[in-house]
Amino acid sequence: MAATLPMVQPATNGRESSSGPFSMRGSWSLEYARAVARPVPLNGLTVAVVIPAYRVAAQIAGVLAEIPSFVSMIVVVDDASPDDTAAVVERSADPRVRLIRRATNGGVGAAMLTGYRFALAHGADIAVKIDGDGQMDPSQIGRLIEPIIRGGADYAKGNRFVHTRELARMPAPRRVGNTGLSFLVKAASGYWQVFDPTNGFTAIHARALEALDWEGIGERWFFETSMLIELGLVGAVVRDVYMPARYGAEKSSLSIGDALVSFPPRLLARTLRRIWLCHFVQDFTPLALFLLAGALMVGFGTLWGIVHWIQSAQTGVPASTGTVMIAVLPLILGTQLLLQSLVLDMQNAPKVPLIKDLVRSSETITQS
Repeated sequence: MAATLPMVQPATNGRESSSGPFSMRGSWSLEYARAVARPVPLNGLTVAVVIPAYRVAAQIAGVLAEIPSFVSMIVVVDDASPDDTAAVVERSADPRVRLIRRATNGGVGAAMLTGYRFALAHGADIAVKIDGDGQMDPSQIGRLIEPIIRGGADYAKGNRFVHTRELARMPAPRRVGNTGLSFLVKAASGYWQVFDPTNGFTAIHARALEALDWEGIGERWFFETSMLIELGLVGAVVRDVYMPARYGAEKSSLSIGDALVSFPPRLLARTLRRIWLCHFVQDFTPLALFLLAGALMVGFGTLWGIVHWIQSAQTGVPASTGTVMIAVLPLILGTQLLLQSLVLDMQNAPKVPLIKDLVRSSETITQS
């Protein structure tokens, strides 16, 4: 008999909810509730949970206790934590738990890459990331991996911004930071349909993980963002999954101020790199043509306008209508071309999962 994920029921805290995703008011909410409760066959896939652990001695035992039974392996990576995190994990009676100790602190990204390597080496088909501080609900793992199991995605991530009820519970600095960085991440990764890019509740298929350039993945708080960027470069399909977060007394070590200062330059560089590789090197697309023409027109119009504005200011002689139009028309046309290139980029998001392409390839090789 094929293993199946257990039925995940919405938590109502003993009360019947009249709003939010579990409300029976509206067809979308009804379909959502039905999807949550529907069991999903694992189809023989092995699921591993990877937990980067740093200063979570007070929460890690509770997180481990909540990991669902269908998970085959729990990999806890102690990122040289100075507290008793490792000792608490070692006392766990769960036979699925594997503890990896890092000699030096490398950050969440370094810990996750260590855990991913271990999971891949031990035959995991899907690797789920959960933080050790208890902010993520392990009972939602089934819903998170469902798009991957059904073959509709290579990578699934939580999205805490779907409903205002849960959004109101998120600390204001985190809301501001996520909203401010989301547009830049969309541009850098090419995944214009996803939101909440710093959400660390993720799942990835092993084949997609193996396709990534691990050298390009950030080792600290740029990890989740760089994962999206690298996934975009290999054409992986990414899906958002509604996932309410849990906030308690724990404090995030991510500084919103530092993120707003350090992330934009990195994201700008990654945006230019993605456009160059995807639309100029790997393929010369219409987007590249529009981008080149638009940039040249805007540049020419701007330069022409500045030069003649300076001349008019120095001589006191107003520029002629023709001179003004030579500046304005390229600016208008160039802006339109740049906007069209943006639209094309939004439409260019990967649609066929890598796992389906791999299945087709293996079938073709077998038949030949």
